[in-house]
Amino acid sequence: MKEYDLYINAKKPAVGLYVRAGAVLTDFADPKEWVFDGSATEELLPASVVEGVEAVGHAFRDMD
Repeated sequence: MKEYDLYINAKKPAVGLYVRAGAVLTDFADPKEWVFDGSATEELLPASVVEGVEAVGHAFRDMD
C-alpha cells in the first residue's frame, strides 16, 4: 500500500501538502514553512490527492 506524508503550512494551517512518504520538500522556496503532520495510506485520501502526487510529486488539500 502506498503511503503519503502530510505537511501543514505553519502560516496557513488550512493548507495541507501531500508528498510520497519519505520525499523531501526541495521544490519549495522555503520548506521550513511546512510542518510534518503524519502519514496516510492512499485508501484514506481523496483520489484527487493521490492522482496529483503521482502526476507531479505533490498535491495541495484544503484542510478546513
